[in-house]
Amino acid sequence: MTQFNVHDAKTNLSQLIEAALRGENVTIARRGKPAVRLVPIEHDQVPGAAFSALAGSMQGQIRERDPEWWKPDDELADLFEGKDRPSKFDP
Repeated sequence: MTQFNVHDAKTNLSQLIEAALRGENVTIARRGKPAVRLVPIEHDQVPGAAFSALAGSMQGQIRERDPEWWKPDDELADLFEGKDRPSKFDP
């Protein structure tokens, strides 16, 4: 087991990560007492891996939208053009 104090770990973090990836036991100590251990994680434990598995899962299930979805209806167009139209709520 290789043990490093926090200051040495900060200075040599890249090398410690490489050592952990090679399977070496890397421990970081505070005031001489072991505090944490660097260990490689499995790919399925990586945060966000579940999301990447879901990406594209709706493929083929999303309907095409109406190509004329952006065109306003007549009533809305008249409002923008300032034309008075009788309201359906007027007596």
